Amino acid sequence: MPGEESLQRGWSHRPAALPRPARMVLPSLKLQELIQEIRGAKTQAQEREVIQKECAHIRAAFREGDAPQRHRQLAKLLYVHMLGYPAHFGQMECLKLIASPRFTDKRVGYLGAMLLLDERQDAHLLITNSIKNDLSQGTQPVQGLALCTLSTTGSAEMCRDLASEVEKLLLRPSPYVRKKAVLAAVHMIRKVPELSDIFLPPCTQLLHERHHGILMGAVTLITELCERSPAALTHFRQVVPQLVQILRTLVISGYSTEHSVAGVSDPFLQVQVLKLLRILGRNHEESSEAMNDMLAQVATNTDTSRNAGNAVLYETVLTIVDIRSASGLRVLAVNILGRFLLNNDKNIRYVALTSLLRLVQSDHSAVQRHRPTVVECLRETDASLSRRALELSLALVNSSNIRSMTQELQGFLEFCPVDLRADCASGILLAAERFAPTKRWHIDTIMRVLTTAGAHVRDDAVANLTQLIGGAEELHAYSVRRLYNALAADISQQPLVQVAAWCIGEYGELLLSESYEETEPLQVQEEEVLMLLEKVLQSHLSLPATRGYALTALMKLSTRFQGDNNRIRRVVSIYGSCLDIELQQRAVEYNALFRKYDHMRSAILEKMPLVEHGGPQDDEPGEGKEQPWSPKREVQSPTEPPTSNLLDLLDLLDSASGDAQPPPALDLMPGGSLLHLLDLPSNTPSLAPIPGLKVFDREGLQISLSFVRPPETPALLLITATASNTSKSDVTHFVFQAAVPKSFQLQLQIPSGDTVPAQGGPPITQVLRVLNPNKAPLRMRLRLAYNHFGQSVQEIFEGRNLSQKFTQDPVYHRGSKEDTSTSDIRILVFLAELPTSFPYLHSPPPPTGEIPTACPHL
Repeated sequence: MPGEESLQRGWSHRPAALPRPARMVLPSLKLQELIQEIRGAKTQAQEREVIQKECAHIRAAFREGDAPQRHRQLAKLLYVHMLGYPAHFGQMECLKLIASPRFTDKRVGYLGAMLLLDERQDAHLLITNSIKNDLSQGTQPVQGLALCTLSTTGSAEMCRDLASEVEKLLLRPSPYVRKKAVLAAVHMIRKVPELSDIFLPPCTQLLHERHHGILMGAVTLITELCERSPAALTHFRQVVPQLVQILRTLVISGYSTEHSVAGVSDPFLQVQVLKLLRILGRNHEESSEAMNDMLAQVATNTDTSRNAGNAVLYETVLTIVDIRSASGLRVLAVNILGRFLLNNDKNIRYVALTSLLRLVQSDHSAVQRHRPTVVECLRETDASLSRRALELSLALVNSSNIRSMTQELQGFLEFCPVDLRADCASGILLAAERFAPTKRWHIDTIMRVLTTAGAHVRDDAVANLTQLIGGAEELHAYSVRRLYNALAADISQQPLVQVAAWCIGEYGELLLSESYEETEPLQVQEEEVLMLLEKVLQSHLSLPATRGYALTALMKLSTRFQGDNNRIRRVVSIYGSCLDIELQQRAVEYNALFRKYDHMRSAILEKMPLVEHGGPQDDEPGEGKEQPWSPKREVQSPTEPPTSNLLDLLDLLDSASGDAQPPPALDLMPGGSLLHLLDLPSNTPSLAPIPGLKVFDREGLQISLSFVRPPETPALLLITATASNTSKSDVTHFVFQAAVPKSFQLQLQIPSGDTVPAQGGPPITQVLRVLNPNKAPLRMRLRLAYNHFGQSVQEIFEGRNLSQKFTQDPVYHRGSKEDTSTSDIRILVFLAELPTSFPYLHSPPPPTGEIPTACPHL
């Protein structure tokens, strides 16, 4: 049929299906070909492309499980790993190769385990059984591979499991296996020190070996055992004669010529034996005595012209120093280090300086012989060498060489690097303080250091020098002239400027005196001195502390010089509006002295009293003791309580005493000296007692007043307020204030605390000084502020005469409840009616409304 024929023709004309083309698989490269391809890559991208293709072939080969070619694929992967590319997918193949019975597989497998596995990965534990089987049943090459792998990747668990097998291999006849076993034992001791008992017996036998590798490993193993086990240290002290004999053989006849370096017989073994002897002889008299002669022989017969000989000598020196060696042997060790200082190699000189610095305390006299060489090392251009030389030079300073060494160090200070100036300056100052032959030399030394490197000295250098000058009364004129000349020459060194300003302020009148014969008389006028201090104040180099010194010096010169003080007053008034709070406060106080208390200026600004250096008052200032003033000292101002009604308290008695005249200028303490004004130590006469008086008793809080009148000053009354608490709750934030009429003078000292403990605990005391020059009846208004039972309380009392009881509660204020969980200390120094001993209080109050406190600078 036509249709069928056409259908058949259609089927017959349908093209036949083409066969699927075979997948093109590039042949895998051999290791040598892979190395050539990678080295031939011109760019990093080409190198990565070659490595990615080959890694794909390696992965495919691993998946197909081609056992005969597995070690070749892993070898290529290890090379890729050495180039820094990831190869972690070959870890399991390493385990398979290690378990293989063929040596070619084991060799590559162990190498891969050492490179791809470590103890941080759990896969390394899977090779423990394979290593154990190879150690016990394998051939010597296989045992060597297993021991090397154990020494490289063995964890603490593997070491515990395989310690017995390694201990057996230490006594095998094959030197190759024993050497590998010793190295594996060293690794095990470092990982698990508890295994030391296992390796003690075979170590003694290993010292008889003639094989260099085994003997070297045995000495290293014994060293590790002695460092980690006291029992091993005691055990191996018996082999000291044997070690000494080994060292003698190395020094005299040599161990073997193939291990000699630059004519030195086996320096590596000598160093290891010396290190072991140092450990065995430390703190052991018998062992040290056994090795003394041999150490002297090594020290004298070793060639120092080569670096290998210097290494042996250095180890010999360390051994001599650490053991209980003879004194002559220690001197020999120091001399060896002295020869090292003359070596051209900087590394050897550095090692010598470091070692001498360790020996300077125990062998000071021996190290002193090399002092000129050490001083020469200060001029080294290498910063590390010069720093070590500086440290050693400072350690060599004593009372006999203080002058010469200080001169050398001061010369070094002038050209030393900036990072060494602080250490050098501090070292010179400390050495001068310890070994100064005279005070004048001490002052000259400190002044030279301040002139050369004033910006790098310690913070206490200024205070130390001012204290030193103040204590040397016979050198006041010399010091002030030297400092004046130094200040006129340079005002950039701030510590020097501060000392000079202090000294000029204290002893400025000596600049104008011509009675001092040791120096040439200065042709100085008062105006020149004032101009120099003004220059310091105006200099942009001056720190705020330096300006404070200069301002105080100007103020003190107002009482030292005989000329007009108008210039000083103008300068001081300028700084009354200074932005610096410290300078502003000081200037305001000084202005108040000029305006209202000029009659007391001479007494307040008199010379600072002498303070004994190093006395108990310098270590722990107590009550009533003066502390040397420093501008950098923090002023500990008491925390102020709320002052809402404080100013009203001052005006409570104005109406009753408005016509009273201000009292004359009288001292609060007998004698009229500044020591009494500032409560400094003085011989206070016995005080006549007056019966006390209880003024307050409420809710367990009691306040009593006791009175004492000094016989020499009848106008002065000392009142001690004592607050006690018998209730079950503490009285916190306790503040005691007082006010008197203007005809009186009142000073409140700092209270002993601000919390009155409950149930009869230690009371709080506070002293009030009241001066009554007119002998008028004393009227006093007292104010209490405290927290009790969770409430804030304020109470005011007023009394006409102290012989009568105060009328309680004329004015009574009880505040709202406040949180009293905090017990921060609030101490108020409240000065009523501005007594003449603190004239600065007439200045305007601070903008914050705080109560001014006693100025610590006068």
